Amino acid sequence: MKTIVIIPALDEAGAIADLVIEAAIHADRVIVADNGSNDDTGAIARRAGAVVTFEPVPGYGRACLAGVAQAGDADILVFMDGDGSDRAEDIPRLIAPILDQRADFVIGSRTLGEAEVGALTLPQRWGNWLACRLMAWIWQGRFTDLGPMRAIRREAYERLEMSAPTFGWTVQMQARALKSGLRCMDIPVNYRARIGRSKISGTVKGVVLAGFYILGTIAVEAFGGKARTPLTSQKSRT
Repeated sequence: MKTIVIIPALDEAGAIADLVIEAAIHADRVIVADNGSNDDTGAIARRAGAVVTFEPVPGYGRACLAGVAQAGDADILVFMDGDGSDRAEDIPRLIAPILDQRADFVIGSRTLGEAEVGALTLPQRWGNWLACRLMAWIWQGRFTDLGPMRAIRREAYERLEMSAPTFGWTVQMQARALKSGLRCMDIPVNYRARIGRSKISGTVKGVVLAGFYILGTIAVEAFGGKARTPLTSQKSRT
C-alpha cells in the first residue's frame, strides 16, 4: 500500500530537512505544505526530497487540506508536524494496524509514549485531556491525545469530508472518525521538544485560540455537524 506523509509547515527551516529525510525512509512520498513561511522552509524541504505545495492563507487545517490534495493515489495518509517534535521512526508502528486491517485511523499518542521534559506544556496536557473526555462522553469513543502524528486509510479519510481550516483540524478528524464508525486506535509515540518557538503553545494568544477552536469544533460536531456515513456497522473501538 502506498504511504504518503503530509507535513504542514510554517517557518520550520531549522527542522524540516531532517524530518523530510527521515520520513522518506518509511514512506513512498513526503509532501510539505508550506503555509506561507517567511523563511526558506519550502526550498529546504524540496532540496531534501519533498514535494512542496503552497497554501498562503494561514491555517493548520488549510495546510493539511493542501497536502491531501497533492497526495494522489495514496492508500494511507500520515500527518506529522514540521517542527521536529514528531519522530519519523514511529511511522512503521503507526501504520501497522492499518496494514494489518485492525484499524482505519490511528493516533500517535504522546501521553501513552514518552515526551521529553518541556515538550508538552501544562495547557496542552489539560486541553488534550478535556477534549478527549468530551469526545468519550458525546460519542463513546476513547482517545488519549489529540496528537498531530496520525495515520488514516485514504478511503476512510474521504468519508470524513474534512473542512476545519485552523486549529480545529485534529479534533474534527477524531470526532468525525467516531461519528463515522471508523475503527480507531491509539498507539504510543515518543515526542521531542520542538525546534524553535511554537506558534500555538509558545504564546498566550495561541493557547487561547487553539482552545477556542478545539472546543468550538467539538460543539459544532456534536450539535450542528451533519451525521457521517458509517464506514461499517462495527462500532469504533480502541
